[in-house]
Amino acid sequence: MTLETILEILETRGHEQYGKEAVSQLEHALQCATLAQNAGSSPELITASLLHDFGHLIHDLGEDTDIDDRHEYRAIPPLKKLFGEAVTEPIRLHVQAKRYLCATQPQYRDNLSPASQFSLELQGGIFSAEEAIAFIRQPHAEDAVKLRLWDDRAKVINCKTPNLDEFIPVLQWCLKST
Repeated sequence: MTLETILEILETRGHEQYGKEAVSQLEHALQCATLAQNAGSSPELITASLLHDFGHLIHDLGEDTDIDDRHEYRAIPPLKKLFGEAVTEPIRLHVQAKRYLCATQPQYRDNLSPASQFSLELQGGIFSAEEAIAFIRQPHAEDAVKLRLWDDRAKVINCKTPNLDEFIPVLQWCLKST
């Protein structure tokens, strides 16, 4: 997979609804990346924020939102060919970060959208105290938590963001040297 292929997938499949949320996949991705950018994040974390749900766009499981499509893992093989761990690990860990935040911040779960609360159960539910400790000790877990918090906020109808083309230089900067 090339960067051009990723961009094409985002442009063509990105207009699909983002699960049971009121925004499209692309709107959600752009909002998340914009939040990361506005927070002064590294290019890698901005890229991870833009591509964190790429796994939803590359599977052939249909539109069933009542299953855990394990999107955080599906995205990793093609993205690893282009990007380093500072991009791929927060993506891989962002679902676990939701489980972590529910375990460590009791009010966090109450503020999740109904769709995200539903998917939490599909994704394994709230971490135990031991699982939470083990999670946050992993490399890139703190970035995954940041990404998760932006992910939760990136569901605003008609939110103004830069367009996809404006993120291309950031994506290119993060590409592995070949």
